[in-house]
Amino acid sequence: MADQLSAQDWLDLGLKTLAKNGFTALKADPLAKTMGVSRGSFYWHFADIGAFHAAVLKRWRDVAAEQIIAGIEAAKGEDPVAVLLRLTFISKLALERAVRSWAAHDGAARSAVQAIDRRRLDYIESLLKKVGLPDAVACARAQILYWTFLGYALSDQALPQDKQQAVLEELLRMATRSPS
Repeated sequence: MADQLSAQDWLDLGLKTLAKNGFTALKADPLAKTMGVSRGSFYWHFADIGAFHAAVLKRWRDVAAEQIIAGIEAAKGEDPVAVLLRLTFISKLALERAVRSWAAHDGAARSAVQAIDRRRLDYIESLLKKVGLPDAVACARAQILYWTFLGYALSDQALPQDKQQAVLEELLRMATRSPS
């Protein structure tokens, strides 16, 4: 079975484990036991636990930023800011919380979080500029939207769907309305 496991299998398990149990659970032996294989399978794909952690953070960036951006870009004919809000504010955010917790204790994770924050902010700002907001306004509103997302991600309190939809509609209106 070890021959059948790919690095991607390990990374997918790593993300699930991180979201459920936190960064301290990202260890070769318990992950191998979960997969029903020896640690040798883990080390076939990763030189050491540090390499695995780096790959998990890279995979998180793909899932938490690049796939969302690709989804927005693929949504032709829809308001891209509305798509951004829908894709980010209705997702389960345990992984976001777990990575940010990890970043509080680890420099590499902190660097990864800072890089994804910058990527997300730059992308949000570009969307707001595309809807016609002046550069300074787009920059300020991108920051406000991002802080709103982070507050939501860290709050761990879900709203009923109808209230969440109303909040997202108001957030979209506030973010994209022309400055007076």
